[in-house]
Amino acid sequence: MALARRMAGFTESPTLRVSTIARTLRAQGRDVVDFGSGEPDFDTPEHIKHAAVKALRDGFTKYTTPSGIDELKDAIVDKLNRDNGLCYRREQIVVSCGAKHTLHNLAQVLFDPGDEVILPSPYWTTYETIIQMAEAVPVIIPTTEHDGFRVSLDRLRSRLTPRTKAIVLNSPSNPTGSVYSRDELAAIAELAMARGVYVIADDIYEKIIFDGRVQTSIIQLMQEAPELGILVNGFSKTYAMTGWRLGYAAGAHEIVAAMGNYQSQTTSNPTSFVQKAGIEALRGPQDAVGLMVQEFEQRRNYVVERLNAIEGLSCFRAMGAFYAFPNVSGTYGKRSPSGEITDSLSFAEQLLQTAGVAVVPGVVFGDDRCIRLSFATSMEQLHDGLDRLEQFAKGLQA
Repeated sequence: MALARRMAGFTESPTLRVSTIARTLRAQGRDVVDFGSGEPDFDTPEHIKHAAVKALRDGFTKYTTPSGIDELKDAIVDKLNRDNGLCYRREQIVVSCGAKHTLHNLAQVLFDPGDEVILPSPYWTTYETIIQMAEAVPVIIPTTEHDGFRVSLDRLRSRLTPRTKAIVLNSPSNPTGSVYSRDELAAIAELAMARGVYVIADDIYEKIIFDGRVQTSIIQLMQEAPELGILVNGFSKTYAMTGWRLGYAAGAHEIVAAMGNYQSQTTSNPTSFVQKAGIEALRGPQDAVGLMVQEFEQRRNYVVERLNAIEGLSCFRAMGAFYAFPNVSGTYGKRSPSGEITDSLSFAEQLLQTAGVAVVPGVVFGDDRCIRLSFATSMEQLHDGLDRLEQFAKGLQA
């Protein structure tokens, strides 16, 4: 069978694949600790679930406007004004089937073949694929733990060309947990506006932020050229609604309208009763969010301390999100019972085979020195998994 050329090189999401492998091994009777999952281990708050159930019972199960119902758009407008100090109109909002779907739609309507899109590395692996699906060119700018996994203004400026169409920023970041300061974002915003480059702000982890920090969206700093800023967000991380598939974008009406038109030809509309749950998530009690973030911060403290105590590993102290991104390159060249460790992929494979711990190799995020561990799991699992990781590292032979 001959597939379309556009599918060349596209595979299943690596982060989802790790969790799939872990579930398969468990089904086979293996004892596996899964640190690969990119979703909160908390349940969706009850008041949100009740809103969906009520919508179902009320018969709200038909098609809606492709870009989302007005009530949800209004709730998003109010949220962006209340939480971010951003003023949008209803017609500047499009609702989609998750932030990933939102980003895909945006790429399809904004990028032409050959357009360049700046992507600081490490990056969420799907960004690169979404850009390539639109036949645009990802321009990768590596960062390291020594610069806080944040791209410098000078390096960013040096990679801009006449073909640069957009910059993608994710703060707090998946996979590193890095957070840009307001001053850093202001400098990037000024450069983008001066050069007429779009900025796509993926703010999906905006509420999961630690140490008393306050998240700033770069879109807040682009008021001199608001048409160049597109904000992407969703409900998956803040409200533990990963499986509900609900996300949104806010931006210039022309772009948002095109996204709605594109969506009308693909998914038609976000699931009707899930949109009602989204309204309740934004307008209802927010207590569960704060409690979840407190727990994540405690886990962050424990995980980073444990990882930095393991010989051959060093770990950046995440400022947000729920991931640790330790540098494991100090183990390269050593051997485990499963073979020699030469890169992040072999480290992850041998850790799984030898110790029963599932992590995501950093190479899929653009950094082959590191691995990603999600601490969106119980403290019991964190204790067990990190004990296994420590023993694995101790057992490595030079």
